[in-house]
Amino acid sequence: MVHVILRNFFLFLSKNQLLNHSARKWGLKLGASQVVAGETISQAIKVVRQLNEKGLICTVDHLGEFVQTKEEAIQSTNYCIRTLNAITKTGVNCNLSLKLTQLGLDVDKQLCYENLKNILSTAKRHNIFVRIDMENFVHCQPTLELLEELRKDYNGLVGTAIQAYLYRAIDDVNNLKGVNLRLVKGAYRESAKAAYQKKEEIDANFLKIIKQHLRNGSYTAVATHDHMIIQNVKEFCKQEQIAKSQFEFQMLYGFRTDLQEEIAKEGYTMRVYVPYGNDWFGYFMRRLAERPQNVSFALRGLFSR
Repeated sequence: MVHVILRNFFLFLSKNQLLNHSARKWGLKLGASQVVAGETISQAIKVVRQLNEKGLICTVDHLGEFVQTKEEAIQSTNYCIRTLNAITKTGVNCNLSLKLTQLGLDVDKQLCYENLKNILSTAKRHNIFVRIDMENFVHCQPTLELLEELRKDYNGLVGTAIQAYLYRAIDDVNNLKGVNLRLVKGAYRESAKAAYQKKEEIDANFLKIIKQHLRNGSYTAVATHDHMIIQNVKEFCKQEQIAKSQFEFQMLYGFRTDLQEEIAKEGYTMRVYVPYGNDWFGYFMRRLAERPQNVSFALRGLFSR
């Protein structure tokens, strides 16, 4: 019960635009520096290089919330392009992740499409894969529609994420056979009309969509910190004789670092999601919502100032 209350509280805070704006002035305090790689591209690349040295590969995400103007969307687009150029220049082993609302999806769908095309054109020149992160349920269908359109010119270079707590997840996975998908449990608060509410139901559907995408012969990114899910996937792949080259595990920067390194040493591909930027508040609140015990991050950050 307490877990549910805390989860809803942090998700409520993540949507507060006033707090989000104020947080930019704080810098990476209140523990955020433990899960956000920095505020600049160079800081993020430094973290990626350190992770690469440990046998981990990465994907970077320039954080952004509440983009409401064409100018802000273009600015975010340019930042993504700069990030791709920095990845190539430094030679780090890293992909790019992004959110469509940051590129103007809530402003104008065509604007978002053009911005994403510009990013993917750069990614194609550099041969860097781009992941479209999935946001809340309202943005699910528009995201998949844009993905379908973009795959005509950038198939193999672009993929998205599917959230297991949505009822539609299994249908989406089947419709996206052959697409590189990041499969996650889901981090937003959704209505019972659209999503499972109980942990055991979400976990069961998570394993269901993972196994289905693997059976479909599709590259599968299993994004979880749940060691029981991870072990289940390992055993399933051994039983089904699915090669390690067909899937990878993904975790967030700053979480379960020992397990990340252990998985990599076992010969599995382990990718770390590395967020950066000064617009970190919403991301941080959603991480606290997922695991309220991570409030200890905030307390350590607060008392270390």
